[in-house]
Amino acid sequence: MVGVLRSQDVSTDETIRWPSLAAAIASITAVGIALGLGVPLLSVILEARGHSASMIGLNTAVAGVASIAVAPFAIPIATRFGVVATILAAILAGALSFLGFYFADAFWMWFPLRAVMHAAITILFILSEFWISVSAPPHRRGLILGIYATVLSLGFAAGPWLFAQIGSEGFAPFGVGFAITILAALPVLAAWRQSPDISGHETGGGFARYIFLVPTATAAVLVFGAVETGGFALFPIYGNRIGYNEADAAMLLTMVGLGNVLLQIPLGMISDRVPDRRLLLALCSLIGLAGMVVLPFIVESWYLAAAVLFVWGGVVAGLYTIGLAHLGARLKGHDLASANAAFVFCYGIGMLLGPQLIGIGMDTFGPHGFAWTLGVFFAAYFMLAAARLVAPVNKKV
Repeated sequence: MVGVLRSQDVSTDETIRWPSLAAAIASITAVGIALGLGVPLLSVILEARGHSASMIGLNTAVAGVASIAVAPFAIPIATRFGVVATILAAILAGALSFLGFYFADAFWMWFPLRAVMHAAITILFILSEFWISVSAPPHRRGLILGIYATVLSLGFAAGPWLFAQIGSEGFAPFGVGFAITILAALPVLAAWRQSPDISGHETGGGFARYIFLVPTATAAVLVFGAVETGGFALFPIYGNRIGYNEADAAMLLTMVGLGNVLLQIPLGMISDRVPDRRLLLALCSLIGLAGMVVLPFIVESWYLAAAVLFVWGGVVAGLYTIGLAHLGARLKGHDLASANAAFVFCYGIGMLLGPQLIGIGMDTFGPHGFAWTLGVFFAAYFMLAAARLVAPVNKKV
């Protein structure tokens, strides 16, 4: 591999760079809080202004399109201007676009604002996760990424809580979102001198090459993106169709999120101790498949379903955490940075595929088509992971 980090070679440095980790995790968590506040806020305001659900959905879908569109350009921009400078510019762009929604009365203006905001967030995720990967020593990378995933999940959960406290009236929610996003710049500024170096030459092949360079990682995040986005969007409908009231269905979804928060650190620690993280990724997909196979048979018992979904939610989220750790273990330097961009790109693809395919599954096979379609995602990934494990020429990816 070329484009190796100078003093930050992840293959030899056994020390944890706490300032870098704190900067990357704190900044992206602050953005997560603002995003968790902004998504329901914008939907509620659009509905109050009389826009249809389809138009609100169209505006929201701009987020996924913007993420996919900007991901290939994140690393070239950071290579030219530096990681920290690019992160700070993205924070500023995201904060200003968030504030712009308050002043934009015309609905059409919300489309470019949404695009800018989520393009900025995508760049922040790519560069922050790259920074975390190169700052974590190999023997603790899973643990560090587990901490990152846990704190980020808490940040996303804090956003809706803030929205419930502040409401959607007036300038206050926009001002709070702007302030939280700007505050994300402080830890980044504090760690400016530890900005990771991504200069150097690529191994060649363009951005598309990185999508397939470590397929067990990029396919894992695609499946997770599809399952998380589609599952969270359509589970309330699934719950309603099988007879749950809105509150009980929402609490089951909360159990999924709780498992996500509580199990990432243990999974990350386990991943640091297995000889090949692909084994753990395959196991995560197998447990994900098993959970969806049994769900239609146990869903009538709320408590049993809650227990299964708690474990299922945490283990399935491990596809993201462990997939990211696997990526960091295989690559370094410019290649790792570009692969991180491909990782987020594949998550965006999953975001677009999941809701559509799960919705089609429910329309075709009835309510339990929800679980069966999710099961197909896990089965497909398990077959891929198993094939990579047994293929002699692909031992490293």
